[in-house]
Amino acid sequence: MAIQATIIADPVPISSSSRISIRGGEQCFGSFVLKTRPRHLRLSNGGRVRARASLNADLKAVGIPHQWYNLVADLSVKPPPPLHPKTFEPVKPEDLSPLFPDELIKQEASTDKFIDIPEEVLDIYSLWRPTPLIRAKRLEKLLNTPARIYYKYEGVSPAGSHKPNTAVPQAFYNAQQGIKNVVTETGAGQWGCSLAFACSLFGLDCEVWQVRASYDQKPYRRLMMETWGAKVHPSPSSITETGRKILQMDPSSPGSLGIAISEAVEVAAANADTKYCLGSVLNHVLLHQTVIGEECIKQMEAIGETPDVIIGCTGGGSNFAGLSFPFIREKLNGKINPVIKAVEPAACPSLTKGVYAYDYGDTAGMTPLMKMHTLGHDFIPDPIHSGGLRYHGMAPLISHVYELGFMEAMAIPQIECFQGAIQFARSEGLIPAPEPTHAIAATIREALHCKETGEAKVILMAMCGHGHFDLKSYEKFLQGEMVDLSFDEERISASLAKVPQVTRI
Repeated sequence: MAIQATIIADPVPISSSSRISIRGGEQCFGSFVLKTRPRHLRLSNGGRVRARASLNADLKAVGIPHQWYNLVADLSVKPPPPLHPKTFEPVKPEDLSPLFPDELIKQEASTDKFIDIPEEVLDIYSLWRPTPLIRAKRLEKLLNTPARIYYKYEGVSPAGSHKPNTAVPQAFYNAQQGIKNVVTETGAGQWGCSLAFACSLFGLDCEVWQVRASYDQKPYRRLMMETWGAKVHPSPSSITETGRKILQMDPSSPGSLGIAISEAVEVAAANADTKYCLGSVLNHVLLHQTVIGEECIKQMEAIGETPDVIIGCTGGGSNFAGLSFPFIREKLNGKINPVIKAVEPAACPSLTKGVYAYDYGDTAGMTPLMKMHTLGHDFIPDPIHSGGLRYHGMAPLISHVYELGFMEAMAIPQIECFQGAIQFARSEGLIPAPEPTHAIAATIREALHCKETGEAKVILMAMCGHGHFDLKSYEKFLQGEMVDLSFDEERISASLAKVPQVTRI
């Protein structure tokens, strides 16, 4: 029998910069494995970590979850169904078959509590999972706060973010069904890179429409996609009818995720050998991301901590759902009672300023209607630097959970976010992507509040990716050229006036 082990911290929690686990006779530091016997270790900050090996099955190292968690199963009030864009009737599986493979359609409508992760997917997950849970002790010291700040860091994946957690299973299920081509949209490029990576492993051709603002701001994301074999177009493009219409109205359009989705869906719907992949919003995408929260629950248990506050950024919502949904399950079961906060850009605040209504997921009105918080499907957000958060709506399941009162939401302008990012980078060393800077800014607010009240809260933050290819944004901030793009009431009112009027009993 292989020896299993767990690492437990001596009275003080684990080091702010080290993630240690043991598998058999191997000690793992981040992604590096040292072949050695478990023994006492002294970390650079003087903290001691004690390794214990045991044949007892109860002492297990935190590993990769073997099942995804479906929050819908635990909700007494189920979310409203998606509707057909023409008939306004609930969508049937056959309505989605032109876009998605059969298994993903099943997962989208599933009420099963857990869904097994295929071995082929687990094998690829093992390239970077489990991801580290890190205590931000240096940031705590900088802020002089009694709060204990932890972040779950997804930037260790090949693509540098949480997005491969769903890109890999989506590529797998398409390949399993014999599909040869997939198309998608991407904002900042994290999702496009992740799908290109996954497709390269399963022999699929991948075509990506990237929002024009990010296509111009982040050329290295495009090069990453192309390195993994993808074909990349700026959106709006002249390739699709949707793109041509937008360009005719506004030749300098910065694009939006809604437009890019329309272009990709148009191509998928017109070609029988092509399917569409989505990087956020839909239930099956959020389902795949729950590996984040499932791991994190075990990691926090291993160090004897329970979060009082959980914070994540939201655009479409996949990163936030991935961390928070397993914790919401524990909250519903009465085991914990954290405050859960979603943080969105002040210039694109769907949760805090949008309406909860049925709306299209794309600009052209080709997708099913979804009950979600929306700013209107033809709303084109200002080109903020957090390209991955420039979406007019919110994941319907997150919107439903928000309406049920299980979470809170707030909006923060981008200058405050980048101020927090600089503090984080100069204390913790990691340069965050622009998207999680929203979570960092909210975490800093919470930590400073703890400084005022003297509360030693445990704050858990979702750090969904690194910003190595987003340095142009940091240059703008450091040179004083970044501006806060305000919430435009007039524009959004005009956009909301075009939201379909759907009444369902």
